[in-house]
Amino acid sequence: MVFKIDRKKTHQIHVGNVKVGGFAPVSVQSMTNTLTQDVTATVAQIKRLEKAGCEIIRVAVPDQEAASAIALIKKEISIPLIADIHFDYRLAVASATKGADALRINPGNIGGKKKVKEVVNCANDHNIPIRVGVNAGSLEKDILERHKGVTPEAMVESAMGNINLLLSLNFDKIKISIKASDVPRTIEAYRLLSSKTDFPLHVGVTEAGGQYPGAVKSSIGIGMLLSEGIGDTIRVSLTRDPVEEIRVGYEILKALNIRQHGPDIISCPTCGRCNIDLFDIAEKVEDALMYKPVPIKIAIMGCVVNGPGEAKEADIGIAGGNGTGILFKKGKVVRKFPQDKLVEVLLEEVEKMS
Repeated sequence: MVFKIDRKKTHQIHVGNVKVGGFAPVSVQSMTNTLTQDVTATVAQIKRLEKAGCEIIRVAVPDQEAASAIALIKKEISIPLIADIHFDYRLAVASATKGADALRINPGNIGGKKKVKEVVNCANDHNIPIRVGVNAGSLEKDILERHKGVTPEAMVESAMGNINLLLSLNFDKIKISIKASDVPRTIEAYRLLSSKTDFPLHVGVTEAGGQYPGAVKSSIGIGMLLSEGIGDTIRVSLTRDPVEEIRVGYEILKALNIRQHGPDIISCPTCGRCNIDLFDIAEKVEDALMYKPVPIKIAIMGCVVNGPGEAKEADIGIAGGNGTGILFKKGKVVRKFPQDKLVEVLLEEVEKMS
C-alpha cells in the first residue's frame, strides 16, 4: 500500500515566478541573516541559497537603507524576494516600490487601518501578495486577555482578524503563517486555521533552535502538517547557516514523498559487523552531492554481505569490508574494487547517471 497525502487545495497566488497554493509544488524558502543594506554580503548568501535549492528568499527591512538595497539585490539574484516588515508601514511601501516580490507584515502592528490601507494600495499597484505573519509572541493584547494567554485559538483569531482586514480593503493576494516556538501549539493552530480559510499557508516552527533541536522540531511540526495535506510553502528555522535550512526542508519533503530534490541517501547506522569508517564515507558523499539535482536513491552500507540485500530498493549503492569495496544496483553486485575507492567509485557512477 502506497502512502498518499490528500493535499488541501488552496487559493493560488504568485510570489514572483513561483506559484504558491492550489496544487503547486510545496516551495522551500529561507531568510537571510546578513544586514540587508550590505548588498554584497546579502547577494552572496542568496546565491549560496539558490545553489542549495532555495526557491523564495526573505530579507529583513528594518530601515529605509535596507528597503533601498532591495533594488540592487534584485538585479543580482534569480529567486523571488520577500521584504519582512515590522511596525513601520512606510518600509513596506518603499520595499514594494524597490521591487520586492511580496511583503511579509503583521497588520496588527503596522499602526491601524489607514496605514494598512497604504500598504495594500501599494501592493495592488505593484501586483504583489502579502503574507500575514502571526507569531505567538506578538498577539494583540485584547486577544491575549480574551483567551487568557497564547493559545491556538488566540493565534487563529488574530490571523483571521488580519485576513478580514485585508479583505475589507479589497485585497485577496494573501498567504498566511501562524507560528509558535513549540510544536504542539503550532500544529493545532495550523489545523484550526486550515479549517477556516482557503488561503495558502506558509508552514514552520519559529525560533526552533540550533541544528539538532531545530531540525527535530521542524521535522515533526512541518512533517505532521504536510502529511495531513496542510502547507503550501515551508521554512525550517535554524540558528545556523540558512543553507542548512534548505537541506532540512528538502529532507522533510523527500521523507514524505512530496518532492524529490537531489539524491535520497540512505545509510546503515552501523553495528559490530561494520569494519569501515562509514561515518566519514557517508559525510563525504553527502557533502559531494549536496547540490547535485539527481533524483536517485543512494545507499551507503557497512556490510558487504548484507548491505546490498538490506538496500535492494536503492538505485545504486556501495558497501565495504576486509579491504574490498562493492558497487551494487537494485541489490545486485555489479563491481568489486579496493575498499579505499568507495567514495570515488560511487561519485563516478552518480556522475554517469546525471
